[in-house]
Parts: sequence; C-alpha cells; structure tokens
Amino acid sequence: MTLKIRSAESCEYDCLSLGEVMLRLDPGEGRVRTTRHFTAWEGGGEYNVTRGLRRCFGMRTAVVTAFADNDVGRLIEDFILQGGVDTRFIQWKPYDGIGRTVRNGLNFTERGFGIRGAVGVPDRGLSAASQIKPGDIDWDDIFGKRGARWFHTGGIYAALSESAAEVTIEAVKAANKHGTIVSYDLNYRPSLWKSIGGQAKAQEVNREIARFVDVMIGNEEDFTASLGFEVEGVDENLEELPIESFRNMINRAVSEFPNFKATATTLRSVKTATVNDWGAMAWMDGEFHQSRDYPALEILDRVGGGDSFASGFIYGLMTTGDAQKAVEYGAAHGALAMTTPGDTTMANVKEVEKVMGGGGARVVR
Repeated sequence: MTLKIRSAESCEYDCLSLGEVMLRLDPGEGRVRTTRHFTAWEGGGEYNVTRGLRRCFGMRTAVVTAFADNDVGRLIEDFILQGGVDTRFIQWKPYDGIGRTVRNGLNFTERGFGIRGAVGVPDRGLSAASQIKPGDIDWDDIFGKRGARWFHTGGIYAALSESAAEVTIEAVKAANKHGTIVSYDLNYRPSLWKSIGGQAKAQEVNREIARFVDVMIGNEEDFTASLGFEVEGVDENLEELPIESFRNMINRAVSEFPNFKATATTLRSVKTATVNDWGAMAWMDGEFHQSRDYPALEILDRVGGGDSFASGFIYGLMTTGDAQKAVEYGAAHGALAMTTPGDTTMANVKEVEKVMGGGGARVVR
C-alpha cells in the first residue's frame, strides 16, 4: 500500500492545490472591532499547504483558484507571487465595479491571547473562487500533459458552494485517473456547510471525495462530521482527539475506505490561546506513528498551524516515504509556523530539521 509517487522528471509540479485564497486583515495585538490599523496577508486552507511546500521546502507548486479582476485581487496575486507559487492557473473574472456578482474573499482574523481565543470573521460571499464550475479547469492538461506529483485540496473549498463541491469531486477524480497522489484535509466548518445543506450535505460530498483520496488529514470532529465516524471517549477539553480515539477512528475509516494509504492528525490540547500542548500522529501501511511532543508550546498566531503540519507531512512522504519522518516534519513545521504572524510559514527546512532534532531556542549567531 506504499505511496507510488510519480517521478519529478515526469512532472512540471511537485504539488498543486485547489482552493480559495483570501486577503487576511490582521489587527495585530488588538481587536477587529476596535482597531484602526490592519496588517494584510494572504491565506487559504488549501493554498497554505502549497505555499509552505514552496517557501519552506523548495518544491515546485501551483495553485488553482479565481479572483475578481480588481486591485484587491491583484494584491492577493502579489502575495502569491512573493511566495513563489505558480499563478498560471488563476482564473480572472470581470469585476462589475461593486461586487454585486463577483468579489474577492476577505478574512478579518484576531490572533487571540491568553484566555481570549482567536477569532475569524470571514467575508467571502459571491467570491470568484466559489463560482468556479465543472469544466472551467482543464484537469487533463494539468495532470496529464503538464503533470503533478501531488494534488491537495480540502473541505473548506468544497463547502463554499454547490459548484465548488462539484469542482472538487471533478478534480480528485482527474488526479486519480492520471496517477497523481491526492491529499485532502477535511477541515469541517459548520458555518460554511450551513447554507448548502449542513452536515448531511457535508457527508454526502466528503464521502464521495474520500473514494479518490490517498492521504486523508483531519481531526476527530472532521472525521465525525464529514464522514460519519462517531468516536467514543473524547475528552471535551482537548481540541483534538486523544491517541486511542485516533487509532479507533482510523481503523474504522481505512476499513471503509481501503484506498486511504495514509492518514494524519494534529494533537492539540489548548491551555490558553497562547500556550498549547502540540504534536501529531499518522497511520500508514497498517502502523501508527506519533511525533515527538511539544508541551506548552508558545504560540504567536495559531492560524495556519494545521496547514503547515500538512505541508511538512506531505514533504516528508514525498522525499523519504517514511511515515515517522513525515509526521515529525509536519509537527515541527506546524509548531514553527505558529510562532510567526500570518497564515503562512516563515520557516525554512533547516529550522524545521533543527526543531525535529530537539534543537532549542538559543540565539543563532
């Protein structure tokens, strides 16, 4: 069941992602409701993974998305260009001057501190990315002629609209047909699914997508809400599931979806918004693998930590084929990403490997 990844020589891209990229507006240490200044970043659950693979790990990546063709869209494009992710598959939609028919997604996000948790206030209705329809993207050109070794997408994009769900299904089927490894982060968000059918629709869509997924990523809530796996004995104080619950859940999942070749989850116990116990666990080839623990990890900005875990995990699988090394790369990269502001990583591979090896925070001179 070991992953059979296409050779680098046969493909233009190491990894391609499908998802919405929003403009994140960050009030820093303040609150959205009282700030007079925002720092602008780009971010999106699926895109963050390919950006991490490019900026931290030096891999060849691209993003499939869409923007309204105005200055906000071009600002987000400029962030993507700075991150080194190929933009050739971005679709540009004519802007009507007011955003009545198409616009670009915004995400006002507070980092949280101490007893005050992080808060996200998305403003993404009618976004260009949510209006991509089946047939809009030439997947046979991308996966067949150009070639991509890995394809990553997730439940955030699939939940944006009926057509986004259909496009996600279309994409994973095409990637599967051309021998591209498919990873999917379930990333269940009740607020996104609410207007298109709620949890029942989430399970309908995600169970169809799951049939074409090689590497499934998600926590207990994701597997329960998105795929219908109920897990007993979960501590309500843990934001993510304990180890035994993960084992039981995965054993059930892989028996129903034998196409899963690997699964992974982060393990997070929230002390405060700025102090979490952190780690990760994965399953591959019938065996479970757990990362080293990061107890009382100090966090500057938790948003994107899970995406950076995913990019490190994917990098480890692609370069070593070793699930233990992969989960260590993922956990270390996610931990580092949460020490800097913004959704996306500012780490490099040497820093990740230092943390993996137990390196401390002494001054580097």
